[in-house]
Amino acid sequence: MSLNMPELAPTVGDGAGATAPRRRRGARAALVWRRYRRNRPAMAGLVVFGLLVLFSLVGGFLSPYDHTEVDFAALTAAPSLDHPLGTTAGGNDVYAQAVHGLQRSLTIAVTVSLLTTLIAAVVGAGAAYLGGGRTWARRGERTLLTVVHFLMVVPSFLILALASQWGSGDYRILIVALTLLGWMTTARVVWTVATTLREREYVSAARFMGVSGPGIVFRHLIPNIGSLLIVTFTLNVASTVQSETALSFIGFGVQIPDVSLGTMLADGGSSMATAPWIFIVPSVLLVLLTASLAFVGDGLRDALDPTSRAGGSA
Repeated sequence: MSLNMPELAPTVGDGAGATAPRRRRGARAALVWRRYRRNRPAMAGLVVFGLLVLFSLVGGFLSPYDHTEVDFAALTAAPSLDHPLGTTAGGNDVYAQAVHGLQRSLTIAVTVSLLTTLIAAVVGAGAAYLGGGRTWARRGERTLLTVVHFLMVVPSFLILALASQWGSGDYRILIVALTLLGWMTTARVVWTVATTLREREYVSAARFMGVSGPGIVFRHLIPNIGSLLIVTFTLNVASTVQSETALSFIGFGVQIPDVSLGTMLADGGSSMATAPWIFIVPSVLLVLLTASLAFVGDGLRDALDPTSRAGGSA
C-alpha cells in the first residue's frame, strides 16, 4: 500500500531555493534602474559625475606637466597651446592641478562618506535594537544617544583646525577628522528609522529563534534601511566636498604642496582681477561636482521610494 506524500519544498541548498533571493534582488535592481532612467535630471547628473571621475583618473595622461612642476618661463600665463588652462602665479599648470585637485577632493569625499555611513548604520541600528530589549539594553540605547547628541554640539570646526595643523595638511589626517566628526547626524536618522523596524514580525521571529543581537542588526535592520543609506552616502559625498573645499580654502584642510579644489580656489581668489582662469577652473569643477551629486541623490531617492511619482509607474 503506497502513501501519497507531498513533494518536499526545495531546501536552501537546492538550486531553485538558492537562486530565488538572487532573482528577487536582480528584479528589484532592474526596477530601480528603470525608474532612475526616467528621471532626466538624475541621468544628466550621473553622466556629468561619471565624466568628472573619468577626468580625474585619466586626465593626467593628457598633459606633459605634473601638478607640482614649475614652468619659470610662464608665470601667471594665460591659456595657450602649451598650457590650455593657463598657469598659476608660481608657474604651475592649471590643467594638471585641476586633475590632481579633483582627484584629491573626490578621494577625501568618497572615503569620508563611506566611513561615516558605515559608522552611522552600525551605531544607529545598534542603538535601536538595544532600545527594544530589556532594561539594561535600553540603558545602552540611552548611552549611545547621549554620546551622539554630545558630539553633535561639539565645535567641530575647532577640532578640524587643530587636527589639520597637527597633521601638517596631510589629507589622511583630514579624512580621519572629518569621519570622526561627521557620522552623528546620519546615525540619528538611522536610529529613528530602525526603531520602527525593530517591532516588525521578522525581527521578533529572529529574537525567538535565538539569533544574536549583532546578527539581527547586520542581517535584518541594516539591510532593510539600505535605500536610506545609499541616498545618504551620495548626498554625504557632496557635503564632504563642500566641507573639504571650505577648510582648504581657509588653510585648515589640504595644504601645499598637495592640491585640492579648495587650495586652488584659495590660490585663485587673490588673483581674480589679473588671472581669472586660476579661480574659474576649480569653481566650474566644484559646481559641476556638487550639482551632479545632488541630482544623483534626488534621483536615487525617487527611484528607491515606491510611493514616489518622479520615476513614473513601475
